[in-house]
Amino acid sequence: MSYTIEKLLPENYGKCNNIWDMNRFPERAKQWYDELVSGNRIIFVYIENDKYLGEASLVFKNNDSDYTIPKKRIYLSRMIVKSEYRNKGIGNAIINFLIDYAKNLGYEEMSLGVDISNIGARWLYEKNGFVNTIFVGEDKDGKYVKLVKIL
Repeated sequence: MSYTIEKLLPENYGKCNNIWDMNRFPERAKQWYDELVSGNRIIFVYIENDKYLGEASLVFKNNDSDYTIPKKRIYLSRMIVKSEYRNKGIGNAIINFLIDYAKNLGYEEMSLGVDISNIGARWLYEKNGFVNTIFVGEDKDGKYVKLVKIL
């Protein structure tokens, strides 16, 4: 199976609608696009046979200081694989790509947030070394944890 993981150009952002329904979350879709354009967010897409099947972002600065520490901790945001392609190694490939990318940028840590109810994602993150829990809380979307991996 041949695939690439590529940095998303802003003009191709709409193609991510193949992975998740941008119309369902228009405010978030606009926020993430604006962050992409500003350079605060880098989006990487997993492409197979010219189809966008997964995506994840690295965010440099976030309003929540648990997620980012300038030049030390980078935030892994929006990790998503198109539902019918899950459990095929795509998420693992994306995470490992982003870990290497962050290390090459000189970051020492990577953080993420995951819903406690999302057992599959939590397992994937823990398998890849996100084992340090720095916060357990609840927001409008439910209970979640913040995890950190030492790079």
